Amino acid sequence: MQKQKVIIIGAGPAGLTAGYELLKKDSNYDVTILEESNDIGGISKTINYHGNRMDIGGHRFFSKDQTVKDFWTNIMSIQGKQTFDDRILGREKTVNKNGPDPNEEDRVMLLRHRVSRIYYLKNFFDYPITLKFQTFKNMGLKLTFISGTSYLKSVVLKKEENNLENFYINRFGKKLYQMFFENYTEKLWGRHPRDISADWGSQRVKGLSITNIIKDMFSKTFNIKTETETSLIEEFMYPKYGPGHFWETVAAEFIKLGGHIKKNHQVVTITREKRKIVSVTCQTKNGLKEVRGDIFISSMPLKDLVMNIKPKVPKQYYAVAKGLPYRDFVTVGLLVKKLNIKNETKTKTVNNLIPDCWIYVQEPNIKLGRLQIFNNWSPYMVKDFTKTVWLGLEYFCNENDDFWNMDKKDCINFAIDELNKMGIIDKENVIDFHLEKVKKAYPAYFDTYSEINTLIDYLNKYDNLYCVGRNGQHRYNNMDHSMMTAFETVKNITNNLKDKDNIWRVNTEKTYHETKEK
Repeated sequence: MQKQKVIIIGAGPAGLTAGYELLKKDSNYDVTILEESNDIGGISKTINYHGNRMDIGGHRFFSKDQTVKDFWTNIMSIQGKQTFDDRILGREKTVNKNGPDPNEEDRVMLLRHRVSRIYYLKNFFDYPITLKFQTFKNMGLKLTFISGTSYLKSVVLKKEENNLENFYINRFGKKLYQMFFENYTEKLWGRHPRDISADWGSQRVKGLSITNIIKDMFSKTFNIKTETETSLIEEFMYPKYGPGHFWETVAAEFIKLGGHIKKNHQVVTITREKRKIVSVTCQTKNGLKEVRGDIFISSMPLKDLVMNIKPKVPKQYYAVAKGLPYRDFVTVGLLVKKLNIKNETKTKTVNNLIPDCWIYVQEPNIKLGRLQIFNNWSPYMVKDFTKTVWLGLEYFCNENDDFWNMDKKDCINFAIDELNKMGIIDKENVIDFHLEKVKKAYPAYFDTYSEINTLIDYLNKYDNLYCVGRNGQHRYNNMDHSMMTAFETVKNITNNLKDKDNIWRVNTEKTYHETKEK
């Protein structure tokens, strides 16, 4: 029997998962993945720069979905004959207490204790915000009183959740919203929260609120077992050489199963015949190349997919796609001798380094959004773990705005100056630097997003087209969500199911499956 040709656009988590699972379940498919870049992993790739590895935004491996966890276990068993059990992973309650552990040499996944904090007015606040003594001490008596009364008011007088601002105020009160959500959200999206759909909060934050923070605090204090809101999860797994190494393994296994990966193949045209996709045309190093297929799985940005369909889709759908917004991303890597901020937590670390994986920066007049400390994700990410600190400075911007177009050297100097201004480093302690840009890193929830369901309904009428992943669905999915859309797609293809609602329902349920905060 002639094999059906499956064309997958994008070698990120969704595309790789779909390809691997499809060939693993049924060898009667000829599967090819077309990747625009020369890298594997999409925004989950890991850059190796002079022996220091850079994660493009932190990717925590955590999920409540058993299928996802089974997939990770399977790949880890290929990499290092491991499972997820505590005996193999080890339970490192202290983050990197002694640096690289000889007992970790045969492991590919490390268990990490989550530490992420907010840096605001040169004080550290827990992220998500907690009701610990240190929080009240940082805020002071007056601000604590104002925040408390503001929250009580929000409990009694609920606002209509017709935007993200009201979503946050209903859960935290206006004062805490102004302190810890308003400016950071605007920095992230380039829009005020009142102009952003509440859908974003419903999807990313879900059950997080002051009430649930209190419940979580009491359950931990009295050892009461409860369903924990994912944003409050304290442990996660992380590949010792970064998530990119994990997805490179998936790609290698996909090829062993008979799959094909074509790098530097940018899809520029999707050709349709009525309601069926028949081919895609790629821009390659050797010019344009047409690739025909029977089934197409797309993880490319939904906007680009629709706008590149030929003949052109009806104008009402084209207009929705054209108006879908995105936020782009620049990471500046800085290798420094030391940080000026000392570790004042109870966590013991090498060289008294602060234990944070991420620091959310909310200092006034600072453009920097988040600061990653790669030493604390995995000591194997840093060439000289004991003598240097490898940082990732995350900036949110729009493609072709002033920051995006800034000269590389000027951008790096800008980043160094900001950390110096904040008192986190001294300029003279910078040893090396690197810069990475990511287009369409964040599908945004404003402009024509409110009309996206009409576009989804239209695309679902193409029997042989499946949209998966974060950009493929224009949904701020985490890694496990992206994988789950791939699992559902493979199930539909192998069982000849035509209804695609199950694919689009991923990450719309109440329970939240988080692998990363991005």
